Amino acid sequence: MDVLEAIKTRRSTGLVSQEPVPESLIEQILEAGTWAPSHHQTEPWKFFVMTGEGRKPLGEVLADIAKEGMDEPSSEENIKKLEKTKEKPFRAPVVIAVAVEPSDNPKAIQVEEYGAVFAATQNMLLAAHALGLGGFWRTGKPCYHSKMKKLFGLSENGDILGFLYIGYPQKKNPEGKRRPYHESTKWIQKEDDFN
Repeated sequence: MDVLEAIKTRRSTGLVSQEPVPESLIEQILEAGTWAPSHHQTEPWKFFVMTGEGRKPLGEVLADIAKEGMDEPSSEENIKKLEKTKEKPFRAPVVIAVAVEPSDNPKAIQVEEYGAVFAATQNMLLAAHALGLGGFWRTGKPCYHSKMKKLFGLSENGDILGFLYIGYPQKKNPEGKRRPYHESTKWIQKEDDFN
């Protein structure tokens, strides 16, 4: 698949089958992530591949974090919500946690370290799409919780930047829409164009 076609046709695919994904395909996705640019070649990414019962601890931590925001976690309604939360990692046969561990290189700028990992994440999503897989990128407050750092053994400076849910799509993706690029682009060809 041509890279421009992959960029334009990739969509977040939330409905995937439970058919196992061959390890060789997962490895190609991980490899694509490592080819993202990183300033000073810090390569600040870490990947955690969860399959099978390896997804269960993530569900437990997601439920623990959700419980903290509940007034009555033991109510019947909240118990059902927590059980549903525990099942979230089982929506796809493969979940890849993508983390940043910022470099201690004094020239490295933290926001650029995060940017490198975001670029790695996009590479991975594009690779999954090119390999005939569907994927979606889940983020949110639980990613940055101290319990999540502990689960994945990250340092105080590290963060989980999202979870990639990967599997075989169960339906065809709809065509996407974007605003035309010219609506968010300014061409600067001479000094006065800044005004």
